[in-house]
Amino acid sequence: MNTYIALRRFALLMGAFFCLTTLFAQGKAQQIENLLKKYHEYGLFNGSVLVAHEGEVVYADGLGMANMEYDIPNEPNTKHRLGSITKQFTAALILQLVEQGKLKLHKPISTYLPDYKGPAADKVTIHHLLNHSSGIPSYTSFPGFFEEHSRDPYSPKDFVKKFADSTLQFTPGEKFLYNNSGYFLLGHIIEEVTGKTYEQVLQENILDPLNMKNTGYDHHATILKNRASGYEKNGEGYVNAPYLDMSLPYAAGSLYSTVEDLYKWDRALHNNEILSESSKELMFTPQITQGTTHYGYGWMINKLPVGETKDSVDVIAHGGGINGFNTLIARFPQDEDLVVLLNNTGGTKLQDMAMSINNILHDVDYEMPKRSLAMAVFPVFREQGVTAGLEKYKTLKADESYALNEAEMNRIGYGLLQNDKVKEAIEVFKINVEEFPESWNVYDSLGEAYMVAGEKDKAVKYYKKSIEMNPDNENGIKMLQQMDAQ
Repeated sequence: MNTYIALRRFALLMGAFFCLTTLFAQGKAQQIENLLKKYHEYGLFNGSVLVAHEGEVVYADGLGMANMEYDIPNEPNTKHRLGSITKQFTAALILQLVEQGKLKLHKPISTYLPDYKGPAADKVTIHHLLNHSSGIPSYTSFPGFFEEHSRDPYSPKDFVKKFADSTLQFTPGEKFLYNNSGYFLLGHIIEEVTGKTYEQVLQENILDPLNMKNTGYDHHATILKNRASGYEKNGEGYVNAPYLDMSLPYAAGSLYSTVEDLYKWDRALHNNEILSESSKELMFTPQITQGTTHYGYGWMINKLPVGETKDSVDVIAHGGGINGFNTLIARFPQDEDLVVLLNNTGGTKLQDMAMSINNILHDVDYEMPKRSLAMAVFPVFREQGVTAGLEKYKTLKADESYALNEAEMNRIGYGLLQNDKVKEAIEVFKINVEEFPESWNVYDSLGEAYMVAGEKDKAVKYYKKSIEMNPDNENGIKMLQQMDAQ
């Protein structure tokens, strides 16, 4: 065959291949965009998104406003607070120090923090802190924490004293209980071992080498270009999220980033640019399993169903929630897929979005979102009372275009309590108990509403039920103590 003809045929074949690849990417991107627009239309997502397939970005965009007061839109380069996605960066810094011989995973806290005094000092190891099996109570669950401490700045050394003397909730290593105190301690250990601030070590060891220029430790005082404001839902509208001093989330939740920078992070992890293969394996291997929870170091490791007939795929993921923001990074290593969702309007079910996006990438049927039943009934309960609220609830529950979400119903219940609509709040919490009877939290919330209403017997009943289902419910235990009903 003539060499020219052969080369031309090859070029045509390659052209056809790249054309099909482009069409594939365009088709997927359009489906993803349609899905996300529907989420935004229903008030279920407002933020920045990036999706990669086989290591290449196929979709990146923003929906809604980064700043609602000045009508500044979300973009792929909008900086969002990450919340607990921070933990994977802290875990990576710890593993780097292990590689350097400066830390040992199975040495106790006291080895690196000799001034740390308390039950955990000689029992809890770095390993326990990394996989949430320490038994140290999480400071964010302390009654009154947000009301009494969340606006005040602390040094790591001073804030550790807030929980250092706490009684361990269980024997270290015995079980998994998600814990912000553990990752706060890891940040403090990084500082003590290196002689530098957590922020400096992060910048030098991860952010600078990866050219992650739009990622960092968030400081309220810093003028930060393209920073998203955080909002929370208030019925059908939004309010500015309450202030939180970022010295408190610290190494457990104080970073900001963009979807574009988190794509760089994903690629760096894939290519072993930050950690050795053996350290990465430790990070991404379940270090503790409890029920359906499999936690490595700073990451959840699970399997995600793909459609009704296909096998599940491995997913390495972590979410985050912090005043006005909730976030998710989900990595699918088998296909080098990535979904990053950064939302600046408080809590929403990002896992459902990621599942649908993953299904789109693999030509599997996916569910479109439904309207929030909770957000629709909230103004009716608030403005028209119990009878009208219950009637609206019954009507919308029968409407297939609406969906009931436990967390959202819980939020509007507390919204009603804050507006002195106690009877209405009780009815909302009762709906949650009826619809989600396996959740200990719904009983705790109903107990609180009855306590506010002055109905002590009912409050005790539901608090006891919540503790029966979750013996680690510290709030319920404290409330029973206050009512002399242990």
